[in-house]
Amino acid sequence: MVAVAEKPTKTYSMKETMEVAKSGMVDIEKFLSSFPSSIAVVNVEDHSHYRKKDIDLLWIYLHKGNEQMKRIELKVDRYTSGNFFFETASNVGKGTDGCFMYTEADYLFYYFQQWKKLYVLPVEEVRAWFVSNEGRFTEKSLGTKIGDKQVYSSKGKLVPIKTVLAECAGVKCHQLK
Repeated sequence: MVAVAEKPTKTYSMKETMEVAKSGMVDIEKFLSSFPSSIAVVNVEDHSHYRKKDIDLLWIYLHKGNEQMKRIELKVDRYTSGNFFFETASNVGKGTDGCFMYTEADYLFYYFQQWKKLYVLPVEEVRAWFVSNEGRFTEKSLGTKIGDKQVYSSKGKLVPIKTVLAECAGVKCHQLK
């Protein structure tokens, strides 16, 4: 059975969504490359193998003399509500899970572009916490348009940043320049 999409609270064009993501990606690649231990930051968002796993970046770095790699999913937002938007359905009409629910990344980098503030969320810890607490949070729908046509709606939960920081010990925050 296909779910019927409710009218989205907000609608964004694919073009503006991609422009925001691209600009945020530049900031995050620069941030990761700035660490002295950084060996490489590899953008894999257009690679089909990683797209299926919802992974945008591979960060390769040295830790105690050993090469390490972390898989990163990047979410760039332009609003300043004080909430994370944890996507639970990426396409309501098709019934597909949201990226937060299926990403195989080690970390979700949640970047608020206007604030230049980056939250680093360990996916396994935060997702397990979210699944246990999902009912506490307000659900919202977002629409994506290409041209004048509504293409699809996604939905997720608005989760206060302060709540995640208070209840998930592994989350880190960085102020970018």
